[in-house]
Amino acid sequence: MTTVRTASTRALAATATLMLLAPAALAADIAPLMEPAPEAATETVAAASPWQIRVRGLGVITNDSGSVNGVAGSDLSYSDSVIPELDITYYLTDNIAAELILGTTYANIHAEGSLASVGKVGKTWVLPPTLTLQYHFTDFGAFKPYIGAGVNYTMFYSQEGDAASSLNVKNTFGTALQIGADYMFNEHWGVNFDVKKLFLKADFDATIGGTDYSGKAKLDPWLIGAGVTYRF
Repeated sequence: MTTVRTASTRALAATATLMLLAPAALAADIAPLMEPAPEAATETVAAASPWQIRVRGLGVITNDSGSVNGVAGSDLSYSDSVIPELDITYYLTDNIAAELILGTTYANIHAEGSLASVGKVGKTWVLPPTLTLQYHFTDFGAFKPYIGAGVNYTMFYSQEGDAASSLNVKNTFGTALQIGADYMFNEHWGVNFDVKKLFLKADFDATIGGTDYSGKAKLDPWLIGAGVTYRF
């Protein structure tokens, strides 16, 4: 009997000990599961700036065409030039961008055809700010071609007559087509080649030898440029 009682006492003591230790063991087991998982490392990728500028050397090659009203066989020609050009581009998306093109040049105006004996009619400075909407192709790595189309408003200023005692070439709207490409050396710097065609026909008035003339100067220049690109 004593032996049974002793065994029972020992069993009760063991059970009590297990009951006391079980919560602590369970808590220790659950604790690692309750700890917050370490935050996944996040890689910060800086988004490309939507702003870009280019500085180009630009060849302006005019279409030698025009006419004087009422003078059969009349024609006009204009001097070509090389100028600096600045353009500012804003990317609306990775593919779509708007570009503002800024540059100024001059044109000497010469009478041709049946009026060739008149020679140099005069000179005017030309400011044709042009806004184009472009599509940029993004599947060629560092080589980034684009096409564009837009409008320009051409202003003529500092006009001087030569054979003409007065000269007034009138401001006008025109349209533009564009094709070009950037080659980017890194995320900021690259080189650019660009060709634009402006469709530009301006009305003019001139007084030559006391006679008033009017007509249309069809400049329609090609703008061929190369330069440096910087993306902010």
